[in-house]
Amino acid sequence: MPAARAVEVGGDAGPRVGKDLRRAPGKGAGAQHHDGNRVTGFGRGTGHAKRNADQSVSGGFRAARRRSAQAQSAGIALAKRAAAALERGPLMNSHFHPADWLVIAWYLAGMIAMGFWFSRGQRSTRDYFLGGRNLPWWGLGASIVATETSALTIIGVPAIAYGGNLFFIQMIFGYVIARILLAVVMVPHYLKGEIYSPYQLLEQHLGRGPRQLAGGCFLLVETLSAGVRVYVACIPIRLMLGERVCSLGGLVDPILGAILLFVGLSLIYTYLGGVKAVVWTDAVQMLLFLLGGGFALVYIPTLIEGGWGAALRQAGEAGKLAWLDPAFRLGPPFTLWMGLLGGTALVLATHGADQLIVQRVLSAANVREGRKALMFSAVVIFPLFLMFLLVGVLLWVFYQTHPLQIPLPESRPGLKANDFIFPIFMVTEVPPVLRGLLIVAILAAAMSSISSALSALASVSTMDFMRAALRGRDEAFFLRFSKVSTVFWALLLVGVAWLSREVQFVLNAAFSIRGLSAGALLGGLVIALFWRRLGARAAVAGMLASVVLLNLLYWPANLPATREWWLQTFGGEVFWPWFTLIGVTVTLGVAALARRLDTRPGGE
Repeated sequence: MPAARAVEVGGDAGPRVGKDLRRAPGKGAGAQHHDGNRVTGFGRGTGHAKRNADQSVSGGFRAARRRSAQAQSAGIALAKRAAAALERGPLMNSHFHPADWLVIAWYLAGMIAMGFWFSRGQRSTRDYFLGGRNLPWWGLGASIVATETSALTIIGVPAIAYGGNLFFIQMIFGYVIARILLAVVMVPHYLKGEIYSPYQLLEQHLGRGPRQLAGGCFLLVETLSAGVRVYVACIPIRLMLGERVCSLGGLVDPILGAILLFVGLSLIYTYLGGVKAVVWTDAVQMLLFLLGGGFALVYIPTLIEGGWGAALRQAGEAGKLAWLDPAFRLGPPFTLWMGLLGGTALVLATHGADQLIVQRVLSAANVREGRKALMFSAVVIFPLFLMFLLVGVLLWVFYQTHPLQIPLPESRPGLKANDFIFPIFMVTEVPPVLRGLLIVAILAAAMSSISSALSALASVSTMDFMRAALRGRDEAFFLRFSKVSTVFWALLLVGVAWLSREVQFVLNAAFSIRGLSAGALLGGLVIALFWRRLGARAAVAGMLASVVLLNLLYWPANLPATREWWLQTFGGEVFWPWFTLIGVTVTLGVAALARRLDTRPGGE
């Protein structure tokens, strides 16, 4: 292999490749040094020495050992300049064929056209937030899958297998179990009467206070987490589309341009068509990323010598196909018990107490349709995640013998270096048109997450807060307010996304806050439906205690200032799959204790 494109394989992190420096005569590229997931510079094999030394370069590591300290310093400086250039954003659209842009343009135009189409006949908040309660189960089920499958899922799940193995599939066992439980137990409660959010159930059984606490918690959590998802998704999108496109022709910063572009496009069809447009665009988007993942699963083996058989054999020998770990532990990596217990609790919360997903079930015509929507998502989710995990395994096999055409960017909160593997493969190894299809799959997942968040935020702010406060206003007022609030939340998401670029703490906090509050929301809903004798005060006490305890468990183990002390004192950290289970247990336990200590009648 030429020295200019040498490959370093570091542990299970997969191959790392030095940038091709053939454009700079007289300079060779050595392997990158891999420290964790960071590209920290070029190795000792960077050649600069002809003008300062009388020796010739014979290539490889033997020559590297003879190079001078001056040459090493120059090589490191060159690597830093390359990393800085990458941070600014390469013009990746140079890899694109006009046909790729045509595919992307058709997709974006189609999404906006659907928004206009579904805006017809919209007369009330029932139409805007519930789709008139006449959406079919299969469309709602597809929307559930699309909503929970963000752009970070499509690039992050292959990255998990690329850097490790298939252990993550154990989490999906719990994801499936939770949907079955929700379909049987919770759907009848959702569709009893006219319910716009799960937080209405809290008011029906516990009073207004718990509803406002849960609704306010959702608005805060979803704004932070959705805004950060937008920012992090725009990083690989900028890599794929290029700086020129994302900067809107040089008018704005490329990341800000990408944020404005995708929030703006998602806002158009969400504002116009409401949840009906969101559901049907979600259904199309789910089909697109299924096609994209399926194509990658078929195409990558054609680039590997020996095809599927050789790829699976090599992956198996390297331990990449390991999928089961029956051990019980609180720390990483994923285990069977994390999936069965932690994964089940997590999806009971996200699909049972979080408006982002529950809004789909609330849009079903009846209990039967709502149950079928959840069961549809249960059937699809396992093969979907398995497909993208196998894509990651195949990418690992492929890059054992093929150099990366672009060096991996540095890790950052929410986005590790390996998360760029799939996007880099798309833009450098896939032929035109098909490349456009894969890029559209990423864009579809990103826009699905944005539109779902906008619809959910607008519905909670309108129905759980504004409508409850202004009961005398007519339906036309609340429909107008719904659309205005959709625009407001879009602007706020842009602000959070842009702030995340500058404030590291916001970025870290937003990725954690959903898991730290999910158990409290689920616990509050369980009390409202099945243990209502505890009363509102006990429920609020339990929910607050859950959030406080999980923050005490999480932040000392993850903040740089306290992490070393925590690890020395406790020997490890609690892995995120356990957060929701711990949270709901604390909520119920503290609520029960608070009720026993509360001598006032009714717990109100």
